[in-house]
Amino acid sequence: MSDLHVLIAGGGIGGLSLGQHLKKAGISFSIYEREDEVSKNGYRLHMNMDGGESLRAALPENLYKLYVQTSRKNPRREMAVLIDEQLNEVGVRPHIGAPNDEEFPHTAVNRRTLCQILLSGIEEHVHFNSVVTGFEQDEQGVSLFLADGTVAKGDILVAADGINSAIRRQLMPDVQPVDTKARAIYSKSPLTKKIRQQLPEILFDGFTSAMDSVGTYMAIGPYEPRRSVAEAVKELAPESTIEPVDDYVMITLNVSKQLNVSDEEIRRTKPEEHHQLMLDLTKDWHPILRGLVERIDPQTVSVLPVRAIEPIDPWETSRVTLIGDAIHAMPPSFGAGSNLALRDACILAEQIVAIYKKQTDVYSGISQYEAAMRAHDYPIFEMSANEKKARKFNQVHQ
Repeated sequence: MSDLHVLIAGGGIGGLSLGQHLKKAGISFSIYEREDEVSKNGYRLHMNMDGGESLRAALPENLYKLYVQTSRKNPRREMAVLIDEQLNEVGVRPHIGAPNDEEFPHTAVNRRTLCQILLSGIEEHVHFNSVVTGFEQDEQGVSLFLADGTVAKGDILVAADGINSAIRRQLMPDVQPVDTKARAIYSKSPLTKKIRQQLPEILFDGFTSAMDSVGTYMAIGPYEPRRSVAEAVKELAPESTIEPVDDYVMITLNVSKQLNVSDEEIRRTKPEEHHQLMLDLTKDWHPILRGLVERIDPQTVSVLPVRAIEPIDPWETSRVTLIGDAIHAMPPSFGAGSNLALRDACILAEQIVAIYKKQTDVYSGISQYEAAMRAHDYPIFEMSANEKKARKFNQVHQ
Protein backbone atom coordinates (compact mmCIF):
# COMPACT_ATOMS: atom_id res chain seq x y z
CA MET A 1 0.00 0.00 0.00
CA SER A 2 2.54 2.56 -1.20
CA ASP A 3 0.03 5.40 -1.22
CA LEU A 4 -1.19 4.86 2.38
CA HIS A 5 -2.58 8.04 3.92
CA VAL A 6 -3.44 8.40 7.61
CA LEU A 7 -5.99 10.91 8.90
CA ILE A 8 -5.52 12.06 12.50
CA ALA A 9 -8.32 13.87 14.34
CA GLY A 10 -6.74 15.96 17.08
CA GLY A 11 -3.44 17.82 17.34
CA GLY A 12 -2.65 17.24 20.99
CA ILE A 13 0.22 15.24 22.41
CA GLY A 14 -0.94 11.87 21.02
CA GLY A 15 -1.87 13.11 17.56
CA LEU A 16 1.31 15.14 17.08
CA SER A 17 3.46 12.28 18.36
CA LEU A 18 1.84 9.90 15.88
CA GLY A 19 2.55 12.44 13.15
CA GLN A 20 6.24 12.46 14.08
CA HIS A 21 6.37 8.65 13.93
CA LEU A 22 4.74 8.65 10.49
CA LYS A 23 7.02 11.37 9.16
CA LYS A 24 10.05 9.39 10.27
CA ALA A 25 8.68 6.33 8.42
CA GLY A 26 7.89 8.30 5.26
CA ILE A 27 4.13 7.70 5.53
CA SER A 28 1.66 10.33 4.35
CA PHE A 29 -0.59 11.86 7.03
CA SER A 30 -2.73 14.87 7.88
CA ILE A 31 -3.70 16.18 11.33
CA TYR A 32 -6.90 18.14 11.93
CA GLU A 33 -7.04 20.26 15.10
CA ARG A 34 -10.06 22.30 16.20
CA GLU A 35 -8.04 25.02 17.99
CA ASP A 36 -6.04 27.74 16.26
CA GLU A 37 -2.70 26.59 17.71
CA VAL A 38 -1.20 23.86 19.89
CA SER A 39 -2.26 23.56 23.51
CA LYS A 40 -2.34 26.88 25.34
CA ASN A 41 -2.30 24.92 28.57
CA GLY A 42 1.15 25.38 30.07
CA TYR A 43 0.94 23.12 33.07
CA ARG A 44 3.37 20.42 34.12
CA LEU A 45 3.12 16.80 32.97
CA HIS A 46 4.76 13.88 34.75
CA MET A 47 6.84 11.77 32.36
CA ASN A 48 7.73 8.12 32.83
CA MET A 49 9.43 5.48 30.72
CA ASP A 50 6.31 4.83 28.62
CA GLY A 51 6.15 8.43 27.47
CA GLY A 52 9.84 9.21 27.33
CA GLU A 53 10.87 6.17 25.32
CA SER A 54 7.96 6.71 22.94
CA LEU A 55 9.27 10.22 22.34
CA ARG A 56 12.74 8.82 21.71
CA ALA A 57 11.25 6.61 18.99
CA ALA A 58 9.16 9.40 17.48
CA LEU A 59 11.43 12.43 17.37
CA PRO A 60 14.54 13.23 15.34
CA GLU A 61 17.66 13.33 17.50
CA ASN A 62 17.79 17.11 17.94
CA LEU A 63 14.17 17.34 19.05
CA TYR A 64 14.54 14.42 21.43
CA LYS A 65 17.53 16.17 23.00
CA LEU A 66 15.43 19.32 23.21
CA TYR A 67 12.72 17.39 25.07
CA VAL A 68 15.31 16.04 27.53
CA GLN A 69 16.99 19.39 28.12
CA THR A 70 13.70 21.23 28.64
CA SER A 71 12.37 18.55 30.99
CA ARG A 72 12.64 18.92 34.72
CA LYS A 73 15.96 18.51 36.54
CA ASN A 74 16.57 15.17 38.21
CA PRO A 75 14.74 15.22 41.55
CA ARG A 76 16.45 14.37 44.82
CA ARG A 77 14.22 11.29 45.12
CA GLU A 78 12.32 9.79 42.20
CA MET A 79 9.33 9.06 44.42
CA ALA A 80 5.85 10.36 45.08
CA VAL A 81 5.91 11.88 48.58
CA LEU A 82 3.00 12.64 50.90
CA ILE A 83 3.33 15.37 53.54
CA ASP A 84 0.87 16.86 55.98
CA GLU A 85 -0.13 20.53 56.00
CA GLN A 86 2.77 21.35 58.35
CA LEU A 87 5.45 19.95 55.99
CA ASN A 88 5.95 16.69 57.89
CA GLU A 89 6.65 13.68 55.67
CA VAL A 90 3.90 11.08 56.03
CA GLY A 91 4.67 8.49 53.37
CA VAL A 92 6.20 7.66 49.99
CA ARG A 93 5.41 5.44 47.04
CA PRO A 94 7.09 4.75 43.69
CA HIS A 95 5.80 6.30 40.52
CA ILE A 96 3.78 4.20 38.09
CA GLY A 97 5.83 2.82 35.22
CA ALA A 98 9.29 1.37 34.76
CA PRO A 99 12.03 3.03 36.84
CA ASN A 100 14.17 5.67 35.19
CA ASP A 101 17.80 4.94 35.90
CA GLU A 102 19.56 6.85 33.13
CA GLU A 103 21.78 9.88 33.59
CA PHE A 104 18.87 11.99 32.35
CA PRO A 105 15.73 10.13 33.42
CA HIS A 106 12.30 11.14 32.21
CA THR A 107 10.91 13.51 34.83
CA ALA A 108 8.35 16.19 33.91
CA VAL A 109 7.70 18.65 31.10
CA ASN A 110 5.75 21.80 30.43
CA ARG A 111 2.75 20.72 28.36
CA ARG A 112 2.83 23.58 25.85
CA THR A 113 6.58 23.23 25.37
CA LEU A 114 6.20 19.52 24.60
CA CYS A 115 3.40 20.23 22.11
CA GLN A 116 5.54 22.86 20.37
CA ILE A 117 8.44 20.40 20.15
CA LEU A 118 6.12 17.76 18.69
CA LEU A 119 4.81 20.24 16.12
CA SER A 120 8.33 21.11 14.93
CA GLY A 121 9.02 19.80 11.44
CA ILE A 122 5.47 18.63 10.71
CA GLU A 123 3.76 22.03 10.56
CA GLU A 124 2.71 21.56 6.92
CA HIS A 125 0.73 18.45 7.87
CA VAL A 126 -1.28 20.12 10.66
CA HIS A 127 -4.53 21.92 9.84
CA PHE A 128 -5.66 24.21 12.65
CA ASN A 129 -9.20 25.60 13.02
CA SER A 130 -10.46 22.27 11.65
CA VAL A 131 -13.46 21.02 13.61
CA VAL A 132 -14.11 17.31 13.03
CA THR A 133 -17.80 16.39 12.84
CA GLY A 134 -17.86 12.76 11.68
CA PHE A 135 -16.67 10.13 9.24
CA GLU A 136 -17.70 7.43 6.79
CA GLN A 137 -15.77 4.28 5.97
CA ASP A 138 -15.98 1.37 3.55
CA GLU A 139 -13.69 -1.28 2.13
CA GLN A 140 -11.89 1.32 0.02
CA GLY A 141 -11.06 3.87 2.71
CA VAL A 142 -12.39 6.46 5.12
CA SER A 143 -13.73 10.00 4.72
CA LEU A 144 -13.37 12.59 7.49
CA PHE A 145 -15.92 15.41 7.61
CA LEU A 146 -15.11 18.89 8.89
CA ALA A 147 -17.49 21.62 10.05
CA ASP A 148 -16.57 23.89 7.13
CA GLY A 149 -17.71 21.28 4.62
CA THR A 150 -14.27 19.92 3.82
CA VAL A 151 -14.01 16.16 3.27
CA ALA A 152 -10.60 14.54 3.78
CA LYS A 153 -9.89 11.11 2.32
CA GLY A 154 -7.58 8.47 3.73
CA ASP A 155 -6.98 4.80 4.44
CA ILE A 156 -6.92 4.92 8.25
CA LEU A 157 -8.53 7.37 10.68
CA VAL A 158 -7.09 7.84 14.16
CA ALA A 159 -9.15 9.55 16.84
CA ALA A 160 -6.74 11.57 18.98
CA ASP A 161 -9.34 14.21 19.79
CA GLY A 162 -9.62 13.72 23.53
CA ILE A 163 -12.35 12.82 25.96
CA ASN A 164 -15.03 14.61 23.91
CA SER A 165 -13.99 12.79 20.73
CA ALA A 166 -16.42 13.29 17.85
CA ILE A 167 -14.99 10.15 16.27
CA ARG A 168 -15.65 7.96 19.31
CA ARG A 169 -19.13 9.43 19.68
CA GLN A 170 -20.00 8.11 16.21
CA LEU A 171 -17.98 4.89 16.36
CA MET A 172 -19.13 3.94 19.88
CA PRO A 173 -22.30 5.91 20.63
CA ASP A 174 -22.90 4.04 23.89
CA VAL A 175 -19.51 4.99 25.31
CA GLN A 176 -19.88 8.26 27.21
CA PRO A 177 -17.55 10.13 29.56
CA VAL A 178 -18.28 9.41 33.21
CA ASP A 179 -18.29 12.31 35.67
CA THR A 180 -16.26 11.09 38.66
CA LYS A 181 -17.66 13.99 40.72
CA ALA A 182 -14.08 15.04 41.43
CA ARG A 183 -13.17 18.69 40.84
CA ALA A 184 -9.68 20.13 40.83
CA ILE A 185 -8.30 23.67 40.71
CA TYR A 186 -5.16 23.93 38.58
CA SER A 187 -2.79 26.88 38.95
CA LYS A 188 0.81 28.06 38.73
CA SER A 189 2.92 29.69 41.42
CA PRO A 190 6.15 31.48 40.39
CA LEU A 191 9.51 29.92 41.19
CA THR A 192 12.17 32.62 41.14
CA LYS A 193 15.70 32.01 42.44
CA LYS A 194 14.82 33.84 45.65
CA ILE A 195 11.68 31.77 46.21
CA ARG A 196 13.57 28.57 45.36
CA GLN A 197 16.08 29.26 48.14
CA GLN A 198 13.26 29.58 50.66
CA LEU A 199 11.62 26.24 49.86
CA PRO A 200 12.55 22.92 51.50
CA GLU A 201 13.92 20.10 49.37
CA ILE A 202 10.97 17.83 50.14
CA LEU A 203 8.91 19.96 47.74
CA PHE A 204 11.36 19.06 44.96
CA ASP A 205 11.18 15.29 45.22
CA GLY A 206 9.60 13.35 42.36
CA PHE A 207 6.12 14.63 43.12
CA THR A 208 4.82 15.94 46.43
CA SER A 209 1.26 15.94 47.73
CA ALA A 210 0.01 17.55 50.92
CA MET A 211 -3.09 16.54 52.85
CA ASP A 212 -4.53 17.92 56.07
CA SER A 213 -6.62 16.23 58.75
CA VAL A 214 -9.93 17.13 57.08
CA GLY A 215 -8.91 15.68 53.72
CA THR A 216 -7.92 18.83 51.79
CA TYR A 217 -5.51 17.49 49.19
CA MET A 218 -2.96 19.56 47.25
CA ALA A 219 -0.51 18.35 44.61
CA ILE A 220 2.75 20.28 44.25
CA GLY A 221 4.75 19.90 41.04
CA PRO A 222 7.79 22.12 40.36
CA TYR A 223 8.96 22.77 36.82
CA GLU A 224 12.68 23.57 36.77
CA PRO A 225 14.09 22.59 33.37
CA ARG A 226 17.57 21.15 33.10
CA ARG A 227 18.36 24.07 30.82
CA SER A 228 16.42 27.23 30.02
CA VAL A 229 13.96 26.62 27.19
CA ALA A 230 15.20 29.62 25.20
CA GLU A 231 18.84 28.53 25.45
CA ALA A 232 18.11 24.92 24.51
CA VAL A 233 15.96 25.92 21.52
CA LYS A 234 18.63 28.31 20.25
CA GLU A 235 21.19 25.50 20.12
CA LEU A 236 19.10 22.48 19.14
CA ALA A 237 16.15 23.74 17.09
CA PRO A 238 16.65 27.40 16.15
CA GLU A 239 14.11 27.10 13.31
CA SER A 240 11.35 25.93 15.68
CA THR A 241 8.77 28.21 17.26
CA ILE A 242 8.98 27.35 20.96
CA GLU A 243 8.24 29.92 23.63
CA PRO A 244 10.49 30.55 26.63
CA VAL A 245 9.07 29.42 29.97
CA ASP A 246 9.81 30.71 33.46
CA ASP A 247 10.23 28.21 36.28
CA TYR A 248 7.04 27.58 38.25
CA VAL A 249 5.30 25.29 40.71
CA MET A 250 2.07 23.66 39.57
CA ILE A 251 -0.46 23.71 42.40
CA THR A 252 -3.52 21.48 42.10
CA LEU A 253 -6.17 21.45 44.82
CA ASN A 254 -8.91 18.85 45.12
CA VAL A 255 -12.15 20.78 45.67
CA SER A 256 -14.68 18.01 45.04
CA LYS A 257 -16.64 18.76 48.21
CA GLN A 258 -16.51 22.54 47.89
CA LEU A 259 -17.41 22.65 44.19
CA ASN A 260 -20.15 20.06 44.00
CA VAL A 261 -21.91 22.18 41.38
CA SER A 262 -22.61 22.04 37.66
CA ASP A 263 -19.92 22.61 35.05
CA GLU A 264 -21.85 25.66 33.89
CA GLU A 265 -21.70 27.21 37.34
CA ILE A 266 -17.98 26.51 37.52
CA ARG A 267 -17.47 28.26 34.16
CA ARG A 268 -19.35 31.32 35.41
CA THR A 269 -17.11 31.68 38.47
CA LYS A 270 -14.16 34.05 38.12
CA PRO A 271 -10.59 32.74 38.57
CA GLU A 272 -10.12 35.16 41.46
CA GLU A 273 -12.97 33.45 43.32
CA HIS A 274 -11.41 30.04 42.83
CA HIS A 275 -8.07 31.41 44.04
CA GLN A 276 -9.81 32.74 47.14
CA LEU A 277 -11.23 29.27 47.77
CA MET A 278 -7.68 27.89 47.65
CA LEU A 279 -6.60 30.51 50.18
CA ASP A 280 -9.53 29.70 52.46
CA LEU A 281 -8.83 25.97 52.40
CA THR A 282 -5.14 26.42 53.27
CA LYS A 283 -5.43 29.28 55.76
CA ASP A 284 -3.99 27.21 58.64
CA TRP A 285 -1.28 25.46 56.64
CA HIS A 286 2.47 25.90 57.12
CA PRO A 287 3.60 29.39 55.99
CA ILE A 288 5.76 27.89 53.23
CA LEU A 289 2.83 25.99 51.72
CA ARG A 290 0.54 28.93 52.32
CA GLY A 291 3.04 31.17 50.49
CA LEU A 292 2.90 28.96 47.40
CA VAL A 293 -0.86 29.47 47.29
CA GLU A 294 -0.68 33.20 48.02
CA ARG A 295 1.73 33.79 45.12
CA ILE A 296 -0.48 32.05 42.55
CA ASP A 297 -1.33 34.23 39.56
CA PRO A 298 -5.15 34.17 39.42
CA GLN A 299 -4.97 34.27 35.62
CA THR A 300 -3.43 30.78 35.68
CA VAL A 301 -6.29 29.38 37.77
CA SER A 302 -8.79 27.01 36.17
CA VAL A 303 -11.19 24.38 37.48
CA LEU A 304 -11.63 21.08 35.70
CA PRO A 305 -14.14 18.33 36.35
CA VAL A 306 -12.41 14.96 36.44
CA ARG A 307 -14.10 12.72 33.86
CA ALA A 308 -13.18 9.31 32.54
CA ILE A 309 -13.76 6.87 29.69
CA GLU A 310 -14.06 3.55 31.46
CA PRO A 311 -12.60 0.34 29.99
CA ILE A 312 -14.89 -1.29 27.46
CA ASP A 313 -15.08 -4.75 25.95
CA PRO A 314 -13.21 -5.37 22.68
CA TRP A 315 -15.00 -3.81 19.72
CA GLU A 316 -15.12 -4.72 16.05
CA THR A 317 -11.95 -3.56 14.35
CA SER A 318 -12.32 -1.16 11.43
CA ARG A 319 -10.31 1.47 9.59
CA VAL A 320 -11.04 3.83 12.49
CA THR A 321 -9.15 3.52 15.77
CA LEU A 322 -8.47 5.62 18.86
CA ILE A 323 -5.58 6.69 21.08
CA GLY A 324 -5.14 8.52 24.36
CA ASP A 325 -8.03 10.22 26.13
CA ALA A 326 -10.35 9.47 23.22
CA ILE A 327 -10.47 5.85 24.40
CA HIS A 328 -9.16 5.71 27.99
CA ALA A 329 -9.33 9.12 29.67
CA MET A 330 -8.52 8.56 33.32
CA PRO A 331 -8.20 10.44 36.61
CA PRO A 332 -4.81 12.18 36.97
CA SER A 333 -3.91 10.21 40.11
CA PHE A 334 -0.67 8.74 38.74
CA GLY A 335 0.16 11.25 36.00
CA ALA A 336 -0.19 8.46 33.43
CA GLY A 337 -2.53 9.95 30.82
CA SER A 338 -0.04 11.73 28.57
CA ASN A 339 2.43 8.88 28.84
CA LEU A 340 -0.18 6.40 27.68
CA ALA A 341 -1.19 8.64 24.77
CA LEU A 342 2.46 8.73 23.67
CA ARG A 343 2.78 4.97 24.06
CA ASP A 344 -0.46 4.40 22.13
CA ALA A 345 0.91 6.52 19.28
CA CYS A 346 4.14 4.54 19.30
CA ILE A 347 2.62 1.05 19.16
CA LEU A 348 -0.01 2.14 16.64
CA ALA A 349 2.73 3.62 14.46
CA GLU A 350 4.55 0.27 14.50
CA GLN A 351 1.45 -1.41 13.09
CA ILE A 352 0.87 1.32 10.50
CA VAL A 353 4.46 0.89 9.32
CA ALA A 354 3.81 -2.86 8.97
CA ILE A 355 0.67 -2.08 6.94
CA TYR A 356 2.64 0.36 4.78
CA LYS A 357 5.28 -2.30 4.11
CA LYS A 358 2.54 -4.85 3.31
CA GLN A 359 3.63 -7.06 6.18
CA THR A 360 0.03 -7.07 7.40
CA ASP A 361 -3.34 -5.73 6.30
CA VAL A 362 -5.18 -2.71 7.72
CA TYR A 363 -7.62 -4.67 9.85
CA SER A 364 -5.07 -7.08 11.32
CA GLY A 365 -2.64 -4.28 12.10
CA ILE A 366 -5.22 -2.12 13.83
CA SER A 367 -6.57 -5.14 15.72
CA GLN A 368 -3.06 -5.90 16.99
CA TYR A 369 -2.68 -2.31 18.20
CA GLU A 370 -6.05 -2.25 19.95
CA ALA A 371 -5.40 -5.52 21.79
CA ALA A 372 -1.98 -4.32 22.95
CA MET A 373 -3.39 -0.95 24.04
CA ARG A 374 -6.16 -2.54 26.11
CA ALA A 375 -3.79 -5.04 27.74
CA HIS A 376 -1.36 -2.33 28.85
CA ASP A 377 -3.54 0.72 29.49
CA TYR A 378 -6.67 -0.65 31.12
CA PRO A 379 -4.94 -1.97 34.26
CA ILE A 380 -3.39 1.47 34.76
CA PHE A 381 -6.84 3.02 34.37
CA GLU A 382 -8.19 0.73 37.09
CA MET A 383 -5.42 1.81 39.46
CA SER A 384 -5.91 5.50 38.69
CA ALA A 385 -9.66 5.25 39.22
CA ASN A 386 -9.26 3.58 42.63
CA GLU A 387 -8.92 6.54 45.00
CA LYS A 388 -7.75 4.38 47.90
CA LYS A 389 -4.95 2.90 45.80
CA ALA A 390 -4.12 6.28 44.29
CA ARG A 391 -3.56 7.76 47.74
CA LYS A 392 -1.92 4.73 49.34
CA PHE A 393 1.58 5.59 50.52
CA ASN A 394 4.08 3.55 52.49
CA GLN A 395 3.88 5.22 55.87
CA VAL A 396 6.86 6.94 57.44
CA HIS A 397 7.15 6.00 61.11
CA GLN A 398 7.94 9.01 63.25
